[in-house]
Amino acid sequence: MKNFILEACVDSVESALAAARGGATRLELCGNLIIGGTTPSPCLFQQIRRHTDIPIHVLIRPRFGDFCYTDEEFAIIKGEVETFRKLGAQGAVIGILTPEGELDVERLGILCRQAEGMSLTLHRAFDVCRDPYRALEQAVELGFRTILTSGQQNSARKGAELLKELVALGGERITIQAGSGINAEAIKELYPLTGARAYHMSGKMVLESPMRYRKEGVSMGIGSVSEYEIWRTEEEAIRKACVVLEGL
Repeated sequence: MKNFILEACVDSVESALAAARGGATRLELCGNLIIGGTTPSPCLFQQIRRHTDIPIHVLIRPRFGDFCYTDEEFAIIKGEVETFRKLGAQGAVIGILTPEGELDVERLGILCRQAEGMSLTLHRAFDVCRDPYRALEQAVELGFRTILTSGQQNSARKGAELLKELVALGGERITIQAGSGINAEAIKELYPLTGARAYHMSGKMVLESPMRYRKEGVSMGIGSVSEYEIWRTEEEAIRKACVVLEGL
C-alpha cells in the first residue's frame, strides 16, 4: 500500500525510538498511556526531538475520564496547545464534548485557530459522541485533518462496519485513522473491510522492573496495576505492521 499512515502511540523516549526504528510514520506522544493517555511533559517532547526527527503529534488531554471540561481545564488545554505549537510539534490531538454528547464546536474552534500551522486530529472523544456522522461533518468544517476512531466500539475490529462508512463519507476531505486493538493481524483484517489507510497502535510489550527490592502491600495509584511492570513499544510489532501496510 502506498501513502499509508502508521502512527505509534508512545509515552516514553524508549518507546518513541523503538517506534521510529520499526518504521512508524509518526508518533502520537502522550503521558500515562496506561490510563488512555494524558498530555505529556514538554521535557519529554524535547528529549525525543533530540534523538529523532520523526513527526510528533501531541495528545492534549488534561486528565483521565470523560471529555467534558471545566473552564479551568479548558484554559489548561489552550495553554498546552500553545506550548507544543511553540516547541515545534507537527500536530495536536484534541477533543471536547458537550454534556449532551455533541462536539463542543465553539471551544474546538478556538483551539483550531490557536493551533494554526499544526495538523489537527480529533481523538477518541469521537467514539463516545452521540452522532458520529454529524461529528465527522463538524470536524471537516473545523479544519481537522484526521479522526482517530475505533468505530465507536471497544476495538477497531468490532467497529469495522462504522469505520467503512466513515472512510467513504470522509473521502479526500478527512483521514479516518483506525485505532484500538491495532496490530499487523488487525490491519490485514481491517483494510479489505474498511479501506482505511491510516492506523494507530502502541505495539505494547510489558517489561519487568529492574527493582530487586519490592515493597509489598503499598500502591502508588491504581491498585490493580503493578508498579513493577513497565509498558514499552515493541520495535518488531511496529515493523510487522509496516510490512503488512507496504504489501497491501
